Amino acid sequence: MSSDPRNTEVHIASFVVQHRGEAAPALAAWIAASDDMELARSEGTRSIVLCECADQYALLDRIEALRAVPGVLNVLLVYHHAEPGDALDAPMPTPAATGVAP
Repeated sequence: MSSDPRNTEVHIASFVVQHRGEAAPALAAWIAASDDMELARSEGTRSIVLCECADQYALLDRIEALRAVPGVLNVLLVYHHAEPGDALDAPMPTPAATGVAP
């Protein structure tokens, strides 16, 4: 694996976490303590979690860690996208360059 930051991938994912109602505060606290996850929304017994990490193995580790939080019943991977880290720093093309009307 290369240590060159230009050759690293960024993995962006979202999860739906199904949990007991009383588990919501512990789940929110666990996510807040994580440096690569964010609680996008929580309502009742479901929460939407966003994750941005370095590789698919870290992503799987986050899923397993969420499953281990007491009161969590299931973690569903809803979306996963990976691309080179330097591509995220590139400027977006203008609408004229893409042929799409603004």
